[in-house]
Amino acid sequence: MDGTVLVADDDRTIRTVLTQALTRAGCKVHATSSLMTLMRWVEEGKGDLVISDVIMPDGNGLDALPRISKMRPGLPVIVISAQNTIMTAIQAAEAEAFDYLPKPFDLPDLMKRSARALEQKRRAPARVVTPREAEDDLPLVGRTTAMQALYRLVARVMNTDLAVLITGESGTGKSLIAKAIHDFSDRRSQPFVVAQAADLAGMDGPSALMARARGGSLVFDEVADYDDDMQARIVRMLDLAGENAPRIMATSQTDLSARMEGGQFRQDLFYRLSGVTLHVPALRERVDDIPLLAEHFLARGERDSSALRRLSNDARDLVRAYSWPGNVRQLENTLRRLMVTSSEAEITKTEVETVLGSQPTMEPLKGGGEGEKLSASVARHLKRYFDLHGGQLPPAGVYQRILREVETPLIEIALDATAGNQAKCADLLGINRNTLRKKITDLDIRVTRRRKLM
Repeated sequence: MDGTVLVADDDRTIRTVLTQALTRAGCKVHATSSLMTLMRWVEEGKGDLVISDVIMPDGNGLDALPRISKMRPGLPVIVISAQNTIMTAIQAAEAEAFDYLPKPFDLPDLMKRSARALEQKRRAPARVVTPREAEDDLPLVGRTTAMQALYRLVARVMNTDLAVLITGESGTGKSLIAKAIHDFSDRRSQPFVVAQAADLAGMDGPSALMARARGGSLVFDEVADYDDDMQARIVRMLDLAGENAPRIMATSQTDLSARMEGGQFRQDLFYRLSGVTLHVPALRERVDDIPLLAEHFLARGERDSSALRRLSNDARDLVRAYSWPGNVRQLENTLRRLMVTSSEAEITKTEVETVLGSQPTMEPLKGGGEGEKLSASVARHLKRYFDLHGGQLPPAGVYQRILREVETPLIEIALDATAGNQAKCADLLGINRNTLRKKITDLDIRVTRRRKLM
């Protein structure tokens, strides 16, 4: 057997015997006589199995089981105890220990039970755990840089009173981000209210909405769809909010700043809602998260329906390569359908093709204009650039040439916005001042200092 075993027992002889036996069996072992040390190891993510005594110098091993389960769901714990009473066994079972053995124990028997525990841990489906996964099971799954940056920002704003504007395409999980901000904040015990435009109608609409939300969280869903009258009602409502005002959040598929500049969204409301803006990336912008999300949804489906399903290698490649215009919601619905329609445990590429056959294979094309995203503009530029070469590949070095074309106007515009102040410009761009100076030199950018007129 293999894996890392954490052994906690105040008896040095038992620690030595278990360390030697488990090491000979192929395991790595960390042994301690302290419950505090064991809990630190568990919190740090160490160990695939815990073997713990009950009575320890600094605590009770049974009392620690719920904490271990909360920190590391699925981590098996084998309890060993010299208190050979039925109550000890019952308490171990109630605390969901993997197994219980009274002292003196039979070493070969303990080794067999340890092997089963490690095998169960190894075969368990990978799961991404949030602090309250058992209650929410939110598919906020992502290892990519974009998602990790989003999670860090969520953590920083969670317990502030700043308004939060959450942007992103349909199906990216904007509402899940809003729910996570509420559920993991110090407002979690207060109401979480998602408002629609209809909730603001009538003379008492705004006050009734504030009363429902109290000191919790109030989310304006797809706020870009609200008409002028509804926007004005929100502004007045927020201006009149008292001490027990809720945390304000809003979601939008549309670029609100562009709508504001076009006169379609109130400027005063925009600035009230955009204390912090969180952008949830489209699924095609975090391709490496697609297999992880697929595993997450299949594992959840297995728990809900007891139907074991997995993607074949070809099917996984196809799922990863698909553009998912409906984002995470579309991916989840597709996998739920595959769990029902697939007759075998392994979902094949052909089955995935059949389900995706009637769905769009590319993201919707967007026309140019004020609201066009930068990525779309760059994509059109690059397509024209490649087309100009008449079916032949452009000269080598495309990557650096394109980066230079984007980088030069970015730095020039940032310098203009900061009136030529390189320190402010570096802060704005999020780069080191020396890095900015080098780029100015390399790109031959002219810097003019002037007073900024506001």
